[in-house]
Parts: sequence; structure tokens; C-alpha cells
Amino acid sequence: MDLDTLPDGWTIYVWLIAGGLIILAAIFGIRWAKKNEQFDEDIKYLVFDENDKDKMDPEEYKKSREVLDVQMKRREEILKEQEAVRRKKSSK
Repeated sequence: MDLDTLPDGWTIYVWLIAGGLIILAAIFGIRWAKKNEQFDEDIKYLVFDENDKDKMDPEEYKKSREVLDVQMKRREEILKEQEAVRRKKSSK
């Protein structure tokens, strides 16, 4: 099929399909991010460690430690869930 023999206006359909696919990819990406806890505003506090205490306000430092504790607990929960799934799959 030669592109010159196609009727006028066919390119709009290509753009519509491409746009639709981009929108679908964005929706699935946002859905994945929400499901995997990627919209956490407190994530910025995880870059700090004990050596940054003197560079931070006491409130910010306290917040960073609280966020780190919550994240570590959540990490342990996820690892336990993954291990349970692995055991379940290997027992089948």
C-alpha cells in the first residue's frame, strides 16, 4: 500500500491512535505508582542521616527520623509478604 494513494486526512487517525496510547500509558503509569506507594511527599526526608543533624532544624530532623522508622517498618512488612508468596509458590 502506497501512502500517496490514501485519501486526504488519514494522518489525523494515526495521531489520534498515538495520543490514545500515550494517555493509556500515562493512566497505567499513575495507577502503578499509586499501587506501589510512589506518591509519598515525605520521601525527601529519607536522604538525611545522623550526620545531617547539625545542619537541620530540630523539627525537620525529628520528622526525618519518624519517616525513616515508618519506611523501615513498611519495608519489613513488604519483605515478609514477598517471602510468604515465595513460600506459597514453592510449596505448590
